Amino acid sequence: MRTGGLICGALAGALIVGGFTSGALAADPYGVWLNGRKDAHVKLYPCNKDELCGEIVWLKRPLGEDGKPRRDVKNEDKSLRERPMLGLQVLWGLEDEGDGEWEDGEIYNARDGETYDGEVEVIDANTVEVSGCVWFVCKTETWTRVE
Repeated sequence: MRTGGLICGALAGALIVGGFTSGALAADPYGVWLNGRKDAHVKLYPCNKDELCGEIVWLKRPLGEDGKPRRDVKNEDKSLRERPMLGLQVLWGLEDEGDGEWEDGEIYNARDGETYDGEVEVIDANTVEVSGCVWFVCKTETWTRVE
């Protein structure tokens, strides 16, 4: 009888400890996120085998000064400057490194028209940190889950 109580106690303890694991382990990056400047929603989704990609699905200001849909006007490749911002892929090729970390991909910043080495880290179920890096200099934004 005492042995059964110890086993039940050990199982309950394991379940309790398991409940306190990192939020990153329990959460995934998939869904729609509000960027750090709070002017765009980016949908993160699985792509190519096990990679993470993302595209703009909402803009606070979807129209330009001319009243037409905003375009990718700052792209360094002039042939891409007519692409609409809505639906624009801005993250691709990020690989799952485990523990909520996605690395070795690329992030496009439409604000300056540049592409950077990218990383995404799941902080908890409602927060990710997105980093774009050049050499050893990185800029990180905290994004919050919309859906």
